[in-house]
Amino acid sequence: MYTTVFYLIVLIIVIEFLWDRFLLYLNTTMWSDKLPSELQDVYDEEKYAKQQQYSKVNHKFGWLTTIYSLALILLMLFFNGFAWLNSWTTQVSDNSIIQAILFLGVLGLGSTVLNMPFSLYSTFVIEEKFGFNKTTPKTFVLDFIKSLLIGALLGGGILALIVWFYEAAGENFWLYAWGFMTVFMLFITMFYTSVLLPLFNKQTPLEDGELKVAIEEFSEKVNFKLDNIYIMDGSKRSTKANAFFSGLGAKKRIVLYDTLVNDLEVDEIVGVLAHEIGHYKKKHTLWGMLSGIVQTGIMLYVFSLFVDSPVLSQALGVQKPVFHIGLIAFGILYSPISGVSGLFSTLLSRKNEYEADAFAATNHNSSSLIKALKTISVNALSNLTPHPWFVFFHYSHPPLLARINALKKYS
Repeated sequence: MYTTVFYLIVLIIVIEFLWDRFLLYLNTTMWSDKLPSELQDVYDEEKYAKQQQYSKVNHKFGWLTTIYSLALILLMLFFNGFAWLNSWTTQVSDNSIIQAILFLGVLGLGSTVLNMPFSLYSTFVIEEKFGFNKTTPKTFVLDFIKSLLIGALLGGGILALIVWFYEAAGENFWLYAWGFMTVFMLFITMFYTSVLLPLFNKQTPLEDGELKVAIEEFSEKVNFKLDNIYIMDGSKRSTKANAFFSGLGAKKRIVLYDTLVNDLEVDEIVGVLAHEIGHYKKKHTLWGMLSGIVQTGIMLYVFSLFVDSPVLSQALGVQKPVFHIGLIAFGILYSPISGVSGLFSTLLSRKNEYEADAFAATNHNSSSLIKALKTISVNALSNLTPHPWFVFFHYSHPPLLARINALKKYS
């Protein structure tokens, strides 16, 4: 039986790889040396040619990185790498919590180190070549160290508590783990921008001036109490622009990248802000969080049904059931279900984006948001003609042209 599960794991990994590459191939069929007529008011010939080159370079690079990752996981499976690592953890400690932390910690660290050359090449060669990179070697190293420490502290702490629940509560451990994960997700939603984000980026309150006045007037118009508007130093790492909304209630905060403020006119920035406020008004943040909580609960419950099965551990070369080995095997086997739930999430996300756009168009105006979206997309060399299948399975936001066509209805 465990042999069947082993080959099922291998089959799922290979099929997912082939499916992802197939969808990416479909995107290549949309490439064109000539500027498409529908993009003539977005890209000029020179910028479009640069965008096509950017897509081609990243596509080739993506082949290299995904084949490399596929090879690593298959080597771990066929040469009993997981079993060897588990055996090492048992020699280091007889405490199951420490064993789980060591096992997943070494896997995570090993994966990060082995993929470091690709991360360096992407940042300092590809992004640099196309004029996006602003990351210095010092910032890159500091980001790497901070990410490792946060991952070790948060990831290790969460894992330790879940393993403790598993040993203390038996088959009902998933309920305690779900409760804890719910609290953690609420904490992240409420305090991400005030606790975690400052470790990487500096946020400063929006200064008095024309932009602040325009934002305050719009917020008052739509009856939106906004005390926290921050500018983030996104230009510290990239020229690409963005804005996002986070938090709930008194902890809600809108963060604008400094690159966004520099690239857009005041009215266009207000249009982007109106879109973000639309998410809050339509309760997208709240429903997204609740959806995540429900999906986490379902996953933990299904995991609780299989974690004690010897078959999962034996499929990875370990004879007796081990929590962290079962977790790895289950994670791969569950990925098709996760993919289906993720598909519904992307469908909902695209619907939410249309609703937020409509809110901005009806309460501010559509033209300023259209101009802002065009500028952001062109400056980021975004692919504006993705294949419909790729959009359906992967896009959390509708493609730019679809958003523009929807916004024109409000002109």
